[in-house]
Amino acid sequence: MVLVPRPPLWLESERLSSQQKEGGTVEKKEEVGPDMKVLSPGADVVPAPEPKDTSKRKYRVVTIGKKQLPTLELMAKTKQRGGRHPVFWGIVTAVGDDLEELERGMEEKTYETKTRGTRHMEPARLVARGVYAIVNRESPRVPSEQRSHFAYRISHPPPGNIGEVQHAFGILDAAAFVIQIKNPLAPPITPQQRSSNRAQYPKAFMRAVFGAGTGRKGRNNYGLRFAPCETPELLDYKGAEILFIAAREGQSGVEETIGEERGRALKEADEQEEKETIDDIYKELCLDMDKFPTEPLKGEWI
Repeated sequence: MVLVPRPPLWLESERLSSQQKEGGTVEKKEEVGPDMKVLSPGADVVPAPEPKDTSKRKYRVVTIGKKQLPTLELMAKTKQRGGRHPVFWGIVTAVGDDLEELERGMEEKTYETKTRGTRHMEPARLVARGVYAIVNRESPRVPSEQRSHFAYRISHPPPGNIGEVQHAFGILDAAAFVIQIKNPLAPPITPQQRSSNRAQYPKAFMRAVFGAGTGRKGRNNYGLRFAPCETPELLDYKGAEILFIAAREGQSGVEETIGEERGRALKEADEQEEKETIDDIYKELCLDMDKFPTEPLKGEWI
């Protein structure tokens, strides 16, 4: 999963307005003072337009365990078989500020191994594209307990055209998860979690987010084992471990999870994104259509 964050539309508009003022293109006001803006409900989840004239953009690559996102259907099937709810982890495996680096990392590769000889890896395939929002909300049952939600809506393939490719990866038209960030100092939950590859957060983050060494959070010196994603900067560190818990699905589920106004605003933003062509999408990610197949984005296997 590739996350390319964009600032909220209102904040970007404010920045451009400020640049115009500095350039002297705006008439001076009689009374100069701090601007006060009233934002419409849900405006904080509406992203600014995606620039297509530069590769210098921030990105995060999150590798999802079990090769699919959790769905309520999968959770129910596991429970019927008498098993525990499956745990879905996401690991931040790459962070950068140039999409050309991302493209090079996704290209097909041929390499040598000592045990298996020459190995060939096919290029990555773009199977879905959409808009997302990370929203922090207080728990309705425990007011002091904050929860982080990751909500998304898919624009490509368009709603109603989700195909076998997307279903195989647990990708729906719209869904929302509860996400938690694992404390890198806490013991691993599974044998696959190696301590050597964990995120190296600054001490200030460890104290403020997890309560490490403060005695104010958790029962251990390292603090809380998990914490909400209080700031998206927690995802800017390679090795960051994200726990995904399926919450609700569909547009109604998104609205119930992150709030009705935000859910509607995200839907409206997604409907604008649906107008983008596949060629536009590849340009915004700086991907070469000759190197990366487009069929999966249409819901088709190749």
